[in-house]
Amino acid sequence: MNLTVVVTGPIDPSPDEARSLMQRELLKPEYYEDDLILRLLNWLDRLLSRGIDAAIDLPAVSVFAAMLIAVLLMGGLAWLVSRAQGAARAPRGTHAVLTDEVITAAQLRARAQAALADGRHEDAMTDGFRALAVRQVERGRLDNSPGTTAQEAARALGGEYPSFRTRIGGTAALFDAVMYGDRAASRDQAADVLELDDEIGSRR
Repeated sequence: MNLTVVVTGPIDPSPDEARSLMQRELLKPEYYEDDLILRLLNWLDRLLSRGIDAAIDLPAVSVFAAMLIAVLLMGGLAWLVSRAQGAARAPRGTHAVLTDEVITAAQLRARAQAALADGRHEDAMTDGFRALAVRQVERGRLDNSPGTTAQEAARALGGEYPSFRTRIGGTAALFDAVMYGDRAASRDQAADVLELDDEIGSRR
């Protein structure tokens, strides 16, 4: 005996509507607060409850389709939550000024000067600060530790050059803001980094 199941009404919500609902829900600012997982689970519970209530009057095929949509939603939400948690754990303003790149202070300085001449002030500023840090590594005033952050380098150099402590700290903060905070740098700021490198470099 052949069993034919007839769907008498549309699936509510449809796959496209479900994706749209999920996207709109996740755009709400409250999902970026500390209780992200709890809020997502509560929203999913409400969505599934509405789906189950609506599925009571639908044929078996419609119920199966609704369950499949729910599983896909849960998988998508789990992926989004994992990405959000990873982004939340990433430190901000603690990025490396000393890297694994094999390069001398003179090369970094030349790169910074070329960027300044081309009007690429952000590149000039960041390469200038890296040149300053690498020069101090070459002089034995700063440990050669790839992964050293701008703030760590500033604290170490502030101890070596107390009269420059405030200026070095401000330059390190600017480095982080420009490199990782999408802040623009001016020509004067880029030139000031190179000037600071010269002034510190002239100290014995």
